[in-house]
Amino acid sequence: MRIVDLEPVIVHVNRRGDWVFVLVHTDEGITGLGEASHSGNDALLVAALDQMKRRLKGQDPMQIRAIWENLSDANAGRVWQTALSGLEQALWDVTGQYLDVPMHILFGGALRKQIRLYANINRHVNERTSEGFARAARQAVDEGFTAVKLAPFDEVNAPDRVRTGPGAAWRMGVERIRAVRQAIGEQVELLVDCHGRFEASEALLVARELADCRLYWFEEPVPDRYPEALERVTAGCEIPTAAAENAYGMEGFEPFLMRPTVDVIMPDVKHDGGLWETLQIAGAARLRGVPVAPHNPAGPVATAS
Repeated sequence: MRIVDLEPVIVHVNRRGDWVFVLVHTDEGITGLGEASHSGNDALLVAALDQMKRRLKGQDPMQIRAIWENLSDANAGRVWQTALSGLEQALWDVTGQYLDVPMHILFGGALRKQIRLYANINRHVNERTSEGFARAARQAVDEGFTAVKLAPFDEVNAPDRVRTGPGAAWRMGVERIRAVRQAIGEQVELLVDCHGRFEASEALLVARELADCRLYWFEEPVPDRYPEALERVTAGCEIPTAAAENAYGMEGFEPFLMRPTVDVIMPDVKHDGGLWETLQIAGAARLRGVPVAPHNPAGPVATAS
């Protein structure tokens, strides 16, 4: 069996973005499917896949690790790494279809029949008021979710913002969180994503303000490219912290596993190198006693992966 084509497929979702899928076509008529959404530049990602196609035509798609090692570059940037992650998923899909087994069998079989998911309501909320967030959260609970995540800090986006006091830019976000907690009650888990918008001292102020909201976690309070700042927040924060959705490969997760940088790591199969890397990262985290919560705010293929 040989690779004959790599095909990117861009699916328009809404005004906030698209989903990108990678198809690997073979001469056996088998087509594998992976996801490469949210690279930051879809046009550049398509170009990256075209480069990969020229290098992979005629190769055995089941030689997944050899292909990955040949294409992987920790310094290539997010677009290339996302393209490679999507390609790697598709190669595993080809292999599973060729062997006529579900993909999880290739990794040793399933450990459980169900996986708990949280509802990430952020992209669903158009009315960005406390009431709008609360309605969306209540809808998610009514649909059966037992955990809800929101990213409420819309106003925290300017370097000259007010960081402390009654006029602090983050106070509207805190109000939204309180409204959601009231709407969903005490039995539903509540997760907050900061999208890396704070400085460490600012994040600690916000965490203290949210101490009575019983948050499940406080996600990426500062950008995960600053692990030292994340570690400072984690050390001073009573709420568990989560981060590392942007890290690539085992090496990229080293700062989050070798030190108490965060309480929970969040590898994203679309960006971290693919399925095999995700499993290796999870194994290293298990050795260190660090919980893993796979990250994916995009399409269904990455969720299934």
